[in-house]
Amino acid sequence: MKKINWGIVGCGRIAAQFCEDLAHTNNGVAYAVAARSGEDASAFASKYGAANAYEGYQALFDDKNVDVVYIATPHNFHFKNASDAIKAGKHVLCEKPITVSVEECKQLSLLAKKHDIFLMEAMWTYFLPAIQKAKQWVDQGRIGTIKHVKADFGYPVPFNPDGREYNPDLAGGCLLDMGIYPLAIANYFLNNDLENLYVRANIRYKGVEDDVLITANCGDVMVSLATSFQCRLGNGAYIIGDKGYIKIPDAFRAYECSLYELDDLIEHFEDGRQSQGYSFEAQEVGRLLSENKRESDIMSRSQSLLLQSQMERIKALF
Repeated sequence: MKKINWGIVGCGRIAAQFCEDLAHTNNGVAYAVAARSGEDASAFASKYGAANAYEGYQALFDDKNVDVVYIATPHNFHFKNASDAIKAGKHVLCEKPITVSVEECKQLSLLAKKHDIFLMEAMWTYFLPAIQKAKQWVDQGRIGTIKHVKADFGYPVPFNPDGREYNPDLAGGCLLDMGIYPLAIANYFLNNDLENLYVRANIRYKGVEDDVLITANCGDVMVSLATSFQCRLGNGAYIIGDKGYIKIPDAFRAYECSLYELDDLIEHFEDGRQSQGYSFEAQEVGRLLSENKRESDIMSRSQSLLLQSQMERIKALF
């Protein structure tokens, strides 16, 4: 099997975890790394076995041997970085949120279509075996008709006015950073938009939120979501039907899920993986590219647009 060459854009924590997980795929390798600092790029490339290191992102985009780029820069740079990569003819996997507005998301999708380029938001959660097993149980009718979806994701992030998380100029705030996960989980299991949004948010600094509670409905389904920089939340998800429910601990990086009927555990699934979980989305991107696909059915461009629309509507209610 021919392995695809990944170009890594950005050298932060998530990029490091993604590169570690590439070793758990059979169809991709870290080939090149780019950072604003050439020294940082070289150190990162050496650590993760990439053959090339570049100072500046355009040099990586211009490397004819790079097949696909993984963008792991701060949120507000995603649109430009992804646009530049697409214009250079590179396929793109871009960290979430793929952009910071509906308009940017639309423009990026149109650009990818124009240049016949693969583009996907890196919603790794959708590709985790435990999440897919839970969806299989739902589709099999194991919990009956869904009545409630509950999900949250929060970790304490110390306040730092100079840090990315609280900087309005760097698309700071817990909604885009962490809240996208509960929203994505709700969308994955309900496959429809949220209605009648009710939002409570705590604004910490210059309009930047550090805690958000969201309730909504999706047809007859009640939805309860939360995200926070103030504290660690339960970080799990419950998909509750009229015949049973599914519990997913640490849903954003789910290793396992459990199926219940009332108080009785009926079935339990663990993926037993060796990777952190990014390998599943990377493997899938490689498969799609080998089949000359330009979009994922699991994490489609329309799904990214839905998430952007929901986050804009939620922020308008702060």
